[in-house]
Amino acid sequence: MNVMHDGDQALADSDDAPPRPRRKGIYILPNLFTLAALFGGFYAIVMAMNGRFEQSAIGIFCAMVLDSLDGRVARMTNTQSTFGEQMDSLSDMVSFGAAPALIIYEWALKGLGKLGWIAAFVYCSCAALRLARFNTNLAVVDKRFFQGLPSPAAAALVMGFIWLMDELGFKGDGEGPWLQWTAFAFALYAGLTMVTNVPFYSFKDVSFKRSVPFIVIVAIALGIAFITLHPPLVLFGLFVVYGLSGYGVYAWKRVKGRPVSVIATSMDEPDEEGLHR
Repeated sequence: MNVMHDGDQALADSDDAPPRPRRKGIYILPNLFTLAALFGGFYAIVMAMNGRFEQSAIGIFCAMVLDSLDGRVARMTNTQSTFGEQMDSLSDMVSFGAAPALIIYEWALKGLGKLGWIAAFVYCSCAALRLARFNTNLAVVDKRFFQGLPSPAAAALVMGFIWLMDELGFKGDGEGPWLQWTAFAFALYAGLTMVTNVPFYSFKDVSFKRSVPFIVIVAIALGIAFITLHPPLVLFGLFVVYGLSGYGVYAWKRVKGRPVSVIATSMDEPDEEGLHR
């Protein structure tokens, strides 16, 4: 007579039960950079609430640096994840979407009444639309170019203007209509350019693993020294040039008769060679 005790029955049941799924973890290193970038945007908002707009600009520029590192760190350490991608997008929305919109409104646009907050909202909503489009077009966009002005560059354009004006002693809302309308134009230009199809060079084809001539390192050192001469002016100038460069590329491609869209519709077309790599 076959007798099975309770312990034996439990052991048999446990052997037949399917293995418990392994809990997914979160990679720490790249997400630390993303959280630090998010803190930069939050810090910028808090500083603007206290009237310290120079510190706000520094917070956004620090968030830009950290945002450029988290993806590279994830790829270098092979720690990419869907969670990290979503976290990065949410961080970008705060640091380069909501934060610049709120800061420029507090700095100058609130004196324009409804037009002021409409301009700030246009910038914020365009940042959200640009990030959503970027996430959905990852597989079909030429990696050498961004489709529209990237949100960190748009934030740098707005915050660089605020930082430079603050450094020169112009206090935004208290300077009169000329500065308010200039801020209005910057907010609209940066916001609307984010959702255009104008191609902006992404620098993603620049490899840091390849050897370069010694003169390149010297040029980088001179560039850093040049920035330190007057950071607000130099950084603002650089991002103004970049913010206009997309339209220059667009016009050049039009003149040469080349396709101006960075979206690939077919991998068989010769004009789309280099896409999807």
